[in-house]
Amino acid sequence: MFIQVIQGTVRDADQLNRLMERWREELMPGATGYLGTTAGVSDDGTFVALARFESPDAARANSERPEQGRWWSEVEQCFDGPVTFLDCTEVQPWLSGGSDDARFVQIMEGRSPDVKRMHELMSQHSDEIHQARPEIIGGLMMEAGDGRWVDAIYFTSEEEARHGENMEVPADVRADMEEGRRLMGEVAYFDLHEPMLVSVRR
Repeated sequence: MFIQVIQGTVRDADQLNRLMERWREELMPGATGYLGTTAGVSDDGTFVALARFESPDAARANSERPEQGRWWSEVEQCFDGPVTFLDCTEVQPWLSGGSDDARFVQIMEGRSPDVKRMHELMSQHSDEIHQARPEIIGGLMMEAGDGRWVDAIYFTSEEEARHGENMEVPADVRADMEEGRRLMGEVAYFDLHEPMLVSVRR
């Protein structure tokens, strides 16, 4: 799986939502290798989208479609300032992975001195974490090179997620989680209270 992370400061959220819906209805059927999208606007007005493709080649082919270019020229008008793109060539599902059943998604970004170790620590206690935090459906752990990482966690609801933050976890799990947090470095959080979730069934 390949994921392109798209971000920008939204100027016209309503028009952006209309264009996203138009893409799903008109352009998605012709996007070969497209797997789905998680998208939304955080509290600070940042739009974040995780566009999933089978491969970097599939994502590139979609970007090169003339109709995609015309659509994107309209989308750009919905933002204040530039839109950034981050290519994540290493993607690892966690627990049940991303889920269209989620009602709240938290996206985290940062730069780590050891991304693989950080994600290894997150993965090795999956059963214990799922037992302690049943509101976590799953997640996607992404690497973009040069220590950059993006993680997306999918929850049953925001209320349950906030409640779960106060739950105790076993001591051995807590120790590894603390090491993982140290490896995360400085983290930017983007809470998607009303996530747009699209998956292509193949």
